[in-house]
Amino acid sequence: MSVLLYRWGKFAFRRKWIVLPVWLILLVLLGAAGGALSKPMTDDFSMPGLPSERATEILDKHFPGASAAFDFDAVTGTYVIGAPAGQKLTDPANRAAVEAFIAKLNELGIVDHAKPLVDPIEAAEKLGCLTDRDPSKCSSAPLNVLNQENPDSVAILSVPFSIAEFADVTADDRTAAYDVGGDARNAGLTIELSGSIAQETEAPSGKSELIGMAVALVVMIVAFGAIVAAFVPILTALVGLGAATSLIMVGTNFIDMPSFTVFLASMIGIALSIDYALFIVSRYKHEIGVGDSPEDAAGTALGTAGSAVVFAGLTVIIALAGLSIVGVSFLTFMGLGGAIAAAFAVLTAITLMPALLGAFGRFLFKPKIPFIAKHDTEDETVVTVGTRIARVIARAPAVTLLLSVVLLGALAAPAAGLQLGLPGEDSMPRDTTVRKAYELRTDGFGEGSNGILNIAVDLENVPAERRDAALAALQERLGSYAGMDYVTAPQRSEDGLGALIDGVPKAGPNDQATKDLVAEARDAEAELEGEYGMEYGITGSTAIYADIDHVLLSKIVPYLAIVAGAAFVLLILVFRSILVPLTAALGFLLSMAATFGATVLIFQEGALGLIEDPGPIISFLPIMLIGLVFGLAMDYQVFLVTRMREEYVHGKSPVEAMISGYHHGARVVIAAAIIMISVFGSFLLETNVVAKSMGFALAAGVLFDAFIVRMIVIPSLLALLGKWAWWMPAWLDRILPDIDVEGAKLAALREPRSDVERKEPATVS
Repeated sequence: MSVLLYRWGKFAFRRKWIVLPVWLILLVLLGAAGGALSKPMTDDFSMPGLPSERATEILDKHFPGASAAFDFDAVTGTYVIGAPAGQKLTDPANRAAVEAFIAKLNELGIVDHAKPLVDPIEAAEKLGCLTDRDPSKCSSAPLNVLNQENPDSVAILSVPFSIAEFADVTADDRTAAYDVGGDARNAGLTIELSGSIAQETEAPSGKSELIGMAVALVVMIVAFGAIVAAFVPILTALVGLGAATSLIMVGTNFIDMPSFTVFLASMIGIALSIDYALFIVSRYKHEIGVGDSPEDAAGTALGTAGSAVVFAGLTVIIALAGLSIVGVSFLTFMGLGGAIAAAFAVLTAITLMPALLGAFGRFLFKPKIPFIAKHDTEDETVVTVGTRIARVIARAPAVTLLLSVVLLGALAAPAAGLQLGLPGEDSMPRDTTVRKAYELRTDGFGEGSNGILNIAVDLENVPAERRDAALAALQERLGSYAGMDYVTAPQRSEDGLGALIDGVPKAGPNDQATKDLVAEARDAEAELEGEYGMEYGITGSTAIYADIDHVLLSKIVPYLAIVAGAAFVLLILVFRSILVPLTAALGFLLSMAATFGATVLIFQEGALGLIEDPGPIISFLPIMLIGLVFGLAMDYQVFLVTRMREEYVHGKSPVEAMISGYHHGARVVIAAAIIMISVFGSFLLETNVVAKSMGFALAAGVLFDAFIVRMIVIPSLLALLGKWAWWMPAWLDRILPDIDVEGAKLAALREPRSDVERKEPATVS
């Protein structure tokens, strides 16, 4: 590996005006293909095999077409209508405004006119609910007649739209659906719109990436002590990210891809590209300083640091591509998108970077920044902060290890209360009509009305004379649960063999009490089936999301085992050791636990007031976080510990090798970690709650893993283990291929320089 990359590095450095145009042509072709073939992305979180599918089967059997309402691709819309403060919708003027609003809806071209719209006030009146407020028959009324504090003030109107799929909804459609309520609003009513017709796929603003890059630029100026060199990693990041996102957009022409894929690829692509370029440029600067020619220095940097980059990148790609093992389509595509970004980060680092080194020539490390570039940390004679920290660790490794573990354990404590949920209408920004509709409906009907449970009942195996009794028993059982607000009267199918009951929870759709309610209701089926022969299933967005939460949570352990196992084998090849990969994996578990704890503390419990609406953690965040942070953690493990192994292989004692490797690697690892944290942390500025939580969790994961686990825990363990850290069974050593990440085979290939030439640092040309 090191020899191959060494030769390529020299070639790309020398033939830069061939390599650079090839990359330019590739970028243009991919960009053109992405622009021509791209299709709208989706936010479909559905997955096959969920318990809620049983309800869908019953609906299809006895209520043909009814299950379409629970299709994630269906275009739905619900208008929530509110009366002016202190008034009722049944007041003559307000009722006239509602009737005029419905008339306007009937004229709207995107409304499906196959079924006439039902006036919610008229529907409540027909049920007799405006005079007799009987909960047994009025609980399903579309007017809040049972609200004792503010009755008849809020109504809901579900509207079918003729647009085939969510991906087909245009900005004009959304505007038309909202603006149709303009006259009613002018008459004093509040008209808010929820459902997929009102939801716009929110792409990242781009502001976060710019902030992350700006911070990265400052960090690299400090790391290199020169302005031009700091821009080179930014350039490779832009090229790699542009190529990766273009390829992802090409993929949208063939598969339905979640919109979050590009956001994830942006985070991964920018951070990894800059980190990998930083690592290679730092090694290139060192090689020039010790006397190699610029061309040979490029080859050596690529043969050593480039080898580490390849294997570090492979761990990230394995972790992200491994998400396909989970069997959830949207996670698979998001993981593959991130893996594509990671692959291009590696490709630009090992192919484009040496050509850029050759192109900038002697201007790469100019102009130098006063005071910053005074000392080269690669100089063994310079005592750096990293050297001092390493010496402290070497003197008391047990103490530094214990303190680190205690700190991470304390941070991990809140993770015991982890609750999961998917982004719903309650997580939308407060100024959107969807969020306003959610809150208005909550005021009128209770928060549980935003997450109704739809119970589809199959009575085919129930004797005809017992069907009414079976439904009554089910209705009574559902209504008896502490978490259930009320249950509507059964709606029988035309064939008489099916029924549909709506259960309204007391808590919101993402509340754990509602998920527990779903589980309780399902658990009762066996008893009721044994007594009556009745079968039923529970669906609706709340039940479906609860099912998705359960599936994702159950996949975490097998996913972690598979990915960690694959990476463990890869790290054995890199380090030729059993214990070093094992400590790397154990250290990751510590940083992961601390990351979950911090994320729960901030986003679920609302600590520090960093977010406006704390709530459950996004369901797919834990498994995505494991994949991403594991890959990044192994990056830092490879960056730091390969240099320690290199020093050990070249004859230093285990403790001396740890100190020397720390001296050489600490600055670049810290710089890389700060860049990662700034890129990920900048996404806290996004309005999208998914982007916020993912950005924070990734930034926290990098912070804990890089600064505590890789910089303190792992060196402490290496100092304690001594030579055992680098032990490998002889039989395993014989059968494993020697990939030579530390570049031991490069000595015979390097171009020697005269003693006279070694007296002064080489001039890059």
